[in-house]
Amino acid sequence: IEQASGTMLLTRFTRIGARATCAFSFPRNTTRIGVRVAFVRLMSGRVDLGGLKVDERLAKLVQDEIAPGTGVDVNKFWASLGDIVKELGPRNKELLNKRDDFQKKIDEYHLENNRVIDKKHYMDFLKQIGYLVPEGDSPVQVATTKVDPEIATIAGPQLVCPVDNPRFILNAANARWGSLMDALYGTDAVPEDDGATRGNQYNPTRGAKVFEQAHRYMDDFFPLAAKKYGDVTAFAVEDNKLVVSIGSEKTELVQPEQFVGFRKSNGVVTSILLKNNNLHFDIQIDKDSAIGKTHKAGIKDIVIESAMSAIADCEDSVAAVDAEDKVQVYRTWTGLMKGTLGAQMSKGGSSVTRTMNPDITWDTPDGKTVTLPGRVVLLVRNVGIHLYTDAVTTADGQEIPEHFLDMMVTGLAACHDLKGTGKFHNSRTGSAYIVRPKMHGPEEVGFVVSLFDKAEAALGLEKHSLKMGIMDEERRTSANLLECMRPAVNRVVFINTGFLDRCGDEIHTSFEAGPVLCKDEIKKQVWIKAYEDNNVDVGFKAGLDGKGQIGKGMWAAPENMRQMLKEKIGHPMAGANTAWVPSPTAATLHALHYHMVNVQNVQKNLKLRTPAKLEDLLTPPLLDRKLSPEEVEKELDNNNQGLLGYVVRWVGQGVGCSKVPDANNVQLMEDRATLRISSQHIANWLHHKIITKDQVMASMRKMAAVVDEQNKGDPNYTPMAPACDGIEFQAGVDMIFKGKETPNGLTEFTLTKKRREYKASK
Repeated sequence: IEQASGTMLLTRFTRIGARATCAFSFPRNTTRIGVRVAFVRLMSGRVDLGGLKVDERLAKLVQDEIAPGTGVDVNKFWASLGDIVKELGPRNKELLNKRDDFQKKIDEYHLENNRVIDKKHYMDFLKQIGYLVPEGDSPVQVATTKVDPEIATIAGPQLVCPVDNPRFILNAANARWGSLMDALYGTDAVPEDDGATRGNQYNPTRGAKVFEQAHRYMDDFFPLAAKKYGDVTAFAVEDNKLVVSIGSEKTELVQPEQFVGFRKSNGVVTSILLKNNNLHFDIQIDKDSAIGKTHKAGIKDIVIESAMSAIADCEDSVAAVDAEDKVQVYRTWTGLMKGTLGAQMSKGGSSVTRTMNPDITWDTPDGKTVTLPGRVVLLVRNVGIHLYTDAVTTADGQEIPEHFLDMMVTGLAACHDLKGTGKFHNSRTGSAYIVRPKMHGPEEVGFVVSLFDKAEAALGLEKHSLKMGIMDEERRTSANLLECMRPAVNRVVFINTGFLDRCGDEIHTSFEAGPVLCKDEIKKQVWIKAYEDNNVDVGFKAGLDGKGQIGKGMWAAPENMRQMLKEKIGHPMAGANTAWVPSPTAATLHALHYHMVNVQNVQKNLKLRTPAKLEDLLTPPLLDRKLSPEEVEKELDNNNQGLLGYVVRWVGQGVGCSKVPDANNVQLMEDRATLRISSQHIANWLHHKIITKDQVMASMRKMAAVVDEQNKGDPNYTPMAPACDGIEFQAGVDMIFKGKETPNGLTEFTLTKKRREYKASK
């Protein structure tokens, strides 16, 4: 037993079902937690399948819940995974070793050159060692086919949601439509001055302001030939046209073709469907409803198309460290693909079961009908190639690459959708969308493409039905993005920037180049603009526009919607046809930006600009001034507060993504990407003697007390202070003080180890 000190002998093991009795002989200096870890692992039975040892809970899930209805034989499934492990496992290790080799050479370069960077000399060095690869002789042109319009042609928001939480992911799946009225009323998007406050009871003053704001949007997106929507007293459909009344006067849309559907009840119009930039507004009318009575035309709600797609995340936003956790992840994803997922929710003081929304049908002006999806198009994000899992091991007990398992199991679950056995269609074109994170360079992308090939063959799927999303979040991928797309030209549907992970990798890769700037200043440096622009430029060059998503990152402040409305319009203006949002409400509000901006027209203009410079993208954000003691303390405390606020819930509660208050009590969405940049930033400053070990520990203890106070209302929370000796606190310590040696500065190695320890201790 690796966790024990010295030799540990199991002298008796009796097992009946899930109950086991064990007796051990072990040295006196063996820790108690070592015994507990050993016991927990023995409790989980293994089944020999396909030359692998599979956790019996996972084996049962695949056999009883996932495989039936897919046409895939269970034994063949595991045999195929076993073959993949044998054939691709060694290459997986080679690629990880290559990452370490590059890092070693770059560290040595900076030390040998006294941490002085001559851009040309540095670029030549990166080419010489193979970090930068030359562009191929032939152009890279995306040839992906059978892509759903929500991915290829309709510009709109994208949610990212942990797939281990059925309630959260169900809300994300149903976020295709959202109430604009609720989004405006319930957030700071509408100011609370002049009596327009939010509260437990409906406030007519606030409601009137919400209608004023909604009318302004409608005036901009669906202008009337005469008057404004605030003047409208009635909507009607006459002679297959939308007729809008303002008292005794009548008017129509400036663009009548924007009217695409309606519904009637007892001859009275109850719904008007309008279309702009491929997105829809559903104006719902009921003069007898509580809200409808307050509006001249009886509008009770304005429901708008919101998120076009959502990523069901198996990676950065989940805390899945063992077979028990992976079973929950895979069970939820399977429910999504079958269309059967349900979740208990509290509403109005009673418990209700929420399920996936059906499609919605309207009559059309030409006497036909139009049906629109009631749900987003779902993608699934697998883990990166660097993680290994003990949910399945080789015959001799070695952990296998976790992404092999993710690919096969999430792919098997997707067969329900691809083969039409599910209740709904996720993809109407016969595709399954799998996002791949943290790939480093073209070799790794090519390696993952070979995994896609093998998975399709094993699952009996048509070639290229498994589509690939490429996260452009690691430095070597950013610098070689066009060549990364080359091996995936028949699969790629998505390239998306991720500032936080990209910044974390930038700090780690350039660790020996010198101390980095404060985090807020890093965002203003030349490399970040070059990185964001390069993603769009390369997408254009490869012909991805019109065939897939060119995406931008997350708005991390879910309670600051007014600021999001001001700032996040920058993403479609930058040529991105999707951008990440933290909630269905944020998706509804961000969707307004895609009515304001015709992304296709923006992209046409951006294609004329000069592409971003590679040398700018590779310019490290190094500190160029002396910091005051107050600046150092503020930055250190801010990093530690965010780090501990996230780690304590990840390790102690298994929460991979949540709202974590920052040092100013502003709620921010945190996942492993935010943790990576915070831990690497502190580790970098520690290495370059901007701060000392004593300063770090003093700050951590101080911020532990702050985090405890912020979480005092959580009955499941265990305080860290004043002792600061728990597993959660130690996880934060390890991330910082082992940050330089941790491969690529990734936090999941420490998190997984400490979460396993925590679960074992309980």
